[in-house]
Amino acid sequence: MIGYAKTVSNSEFSSEDLITQHAELVSKIAYHLAARLPATVDVNDLLQSGMVGLLEAAGNFDASHGASFETYAGIRIRGAMLDDIRKHDWTPRSVHHKYRRVTKAINAIENETGNPATAEEVSERIGVSIGEYHKIIADSAGSRLFSFEETLEEPTLQRKTPRSATPAPDQELYQSQFRELLAESIEQIPERERLVLSLYYERELNLKEIGAVLDVSESRVCQIHGQAIMRLRAAAERW
Repeated sequence: MIGYAKTVSNSEFSSEDLITQHAELVSKIAYHLAARLPATVDVNDLLQSGMVGLLEAAGNFDASHGASFETYAGIRIRGAMLDDIRKHDWTPRSVHHKYRRVTKAINAIENETGNPATAEEVSERIGVSIGEYHKIIADSAGSRLFSFEETLEEPTLQRKTPRSATPAPDQELYQSQFRELLAESIEQIPERERLVLSLYYERELNLKEIGAVLDVSESRVCQIHGQAIMRLRAAAERW
């Protein structure tokens, strides 16, 4: 998040002041999120929903909970954008159905063999051609509009006021176990998929930039990324 010279609270500034001083935060979050979403998502829609989130944050912020306004506003702004994207998800049910079939097949194959499922194995298991399988991957990637950590750790999207920088013991245990399982699962996926995840989520490159690094097309990067996400979603179901 953006750093400010002074931590603000609702006791020091009016709601209007908070909105004015943090309007830039909406823009930064919107453009950062838009870089990870399909081109069909209009950044102006993200900006509008983000401003709604900022208005809500300014009106509801309670400094006694121990979090800075910037931290709280960032959660509300990003959450409002994601809520808006979900609300306008017109993905056909057939895409979601095929996505679940692929995830189930990956799980079954990897449980049986103990190795990462290949595209050929999955396409054979669900009874489609390799071309149709890649189309399912592409369609699913387009409908899964959220970043990897959001997809796997859905509770983080609940926009509650942060009460303390120190997690409760049960939360700390959950987070620790989650990180360990996630790290183990990432280590088990093919090297190229790990590289794409690293470039996309750690280095924050977009698909076109990753394609230039790997010397492959943007659509091929989308396939690799989609395959990795499906593989990790399957692992998450096993957890």
